[in-house]
Amino acid sequence: MKETVFDFHGKVAVVTGGSGVLGGAIAAGLASAGARVALVANRNIETARSLAGRIGQAGGNAMAFPADVLSRPSLESLAEMILKEFGKVDFLVNGAGGARKDATTSKDLSFFDLPEEAVRSVLDLNMLGTFFPCQVFGRIMKDAGRGVILNISSWGAFHPLTRSVAYSAGKAAVTNFTQWLAVHLAQEYGPGIRVNALAPGFFVTEQNRFLLTDPGTGQPTERGSRIIAHTPMGRFGEPEDLVGPALWLLSDAAAFVHGSVVFVDGGIDACGGV
Repeated sequence: MKETVFDFHGKVAVVTGGSGVLGGAIAAGLASAGARVALVANRNIETARSLAGRIGQAGGNAMAFPADVLSRPSLESLAEMILKEFGKVDFLVNGAGGARKDATTSKDLSFFDLPEEAVRSVLDLNMLGTFFPCQVFGRIMKDAGRGVILNISSWGAFHPLTRSVAYSAGKAAVTNFTQWLAVHLAQEYGPGIRVNALAPGFFVTEQNRFLLTDPGTGQPTERGSRIIAHTPMGRFGEPEDLVGPALWLLSDAAAFVHGSVVFVDGGIDACGGV
């Protein structure tokens, strides 16, 4: 974990996708800075519980909670549990999201044959899996008069990723929603709630590993090699690379940052490829 200067003692953070690589890294960073963290997971709740245990062993405070980010009733129950345990919610990090192999084109699967269920699943997970938590926890923040929401978009929201049609579209929706929600909350309820997003470049996660690395050797695939060649810093992102930017956006150091999307991409967005 990279050392930070942020102090979140007394703060409570809800992190969806808490069992994932990127969400887990941000959650651990928040805990190391003193926040009490609610790790939210659905199918991988045991992974989230394991992370909560490691955070506790390192001196942090985290608990894992099961919930489905695509279900309002599930999220309402989650909110009740978190408020009972922690008493409030200061931060919401929407880390739930990702891609699916069967919603990604390949030499064996054309755009015209992408299964409807797979495409709907990816679009729903990325967009509605951000939208619904913002409704439920945003209401808590609205009632308290303060809070910070941090969504996870993607570089692919701005430069559609070849093959990853559903994922790119879903993250583009997250970016648009982030900007809409920032304006809406400020105009309707005052400036107490800030909303921003991170746009990671290429990080190896469980959802995209099949695209970026060879399962046999662990080396970059042809696609992965092309990505690295066009990334000025010459590597994939490490999960810890997101922690500092996330903590900054959640902190009072970013008190006038609102409706923004911050790239964490090793320079790929700035690279023209020539």
